[in-house]
Amino acid sequence: MSVWAAVVLAGLGCYLLKLAGLSVPARVLDRPAVARVADLIPVALLSALVAVQVTADGQALVADARLLGLGAAVVLLLLRAPFLVVVFGSALVAALARLLA
Repeated sequence: MSVWAAVVLAGLGCYLLKLAGLSVPARVLDRPAVARVADLIPVALLSALVAVQVTADGQALVADARLLGLGAAVVLLLLRAPFLVVVFGSALVAALARLLA
C-alpha cells in the first residue's frame, strides 16, 4: 500500500466517523450521561496527548525537563493562576531545568 492510499483511506475513515457522529439522533444526545461523556472526551484525549508528549522520546520513556514543566503547570493550575502565567511559568521551569542539567 502506498503512502497516498493510506492517506486517502485515513481521510475517508475520518469523514465517515464524523458523519456517524452527525447522524446520531438528538434524543440520544439529550441524555445527561451521554452529554457528560461527550463533554469529557476532549479532556481525556488532550490529557493523553500531553502525557505521551511529555514522557516519550521515540520508543523510550523519559523523565526530563518536560516533566518538571508539566509539574509546574499543574501546581500553577491548582493555584488558579491565569493561563499565560501557567504557560510562561512552566516554560521557565523547563528552561531552567535544561540549563542546570
